[in-house]
Amino acid sequence: MVSNQWEYVDLEWRPEGTPVSMRFDDPYYSIENGLAETQHVFLQGNDLPERFRLGFHIAELGFGTGLNMLAAWKLWNESGQSGNLSYTSFEAFPMRAPDLRLALSAFPALGIYVDQFLEKWEGGAIIFELDGLSANIIIGDANQTLPQWSGSADAWFLDGFSPAKNPELWESSLLESVAKHTAKGGSFATYTAAGYIRRSLSEVGFKVDRKPGYGRKRHMAVGTLSSNK
Repeated sequence: MVSNQWEYVDLEWRPEGTPVSMRFDDPYYSIENGLAETQHVFLQGNDLPERFRLGFHIAELGFGTGLNMLAAWKLWNESGQSGNLSYTSFEAFPMRAPDLRLALSAFPALGIYVDQFLEKWEGGAIIFELDGLSANIIIGDANQTLPQWSGSADAWFLDGFSPAKNPELWESSLLESVAKHTAKGGSFATYTAAGYIRRSLSEVGFKVDRKPGYGRKRHMAVGTLSSNK
């Protein structure tokens, strides 16, 4: 890991404190309530914590602020699981540590988890273990790194920027890689319900459903792997 070779994201900050990627002109989380959005879309969308079990593995496209990881880790610990939650996230443009600290200061309910994570991140760690969490943040273009990954996820958080602004993270070939790296009976959840995204996920083997979205988003998409194509 050579962090000074990473291409960090450039940010601008909205008046209410929400970070926005200048590359993709898209906010990192809902301006209404980012944590509530994560809980609704990614945790409830993957039927968590009900599906948690020993060795459960979550994978994610788009690490961003780490909010999804922190919320999942908190839920894992609070639901009384044994061992560590495994969490793998693919991120092309990571945030600098000071920006992460500022972004995550918006979520005091995650305070103890934020502090433990930031201690690792500020030290340059992208593979680390904490109480209840084994994390691996894979830096680089997911179209290149995901096909090379040897892991398999029980649940996917598909959290790239808007498909209209970040189409590379929603290409059918990448979604096919997602399916290939999903355990039998594994699931996905995403905030987007765009028709072509749902069709692509269906074509690679997921049984896809549309559900009510969070806040201003009318719909979101969830699914379970029915076959590996």
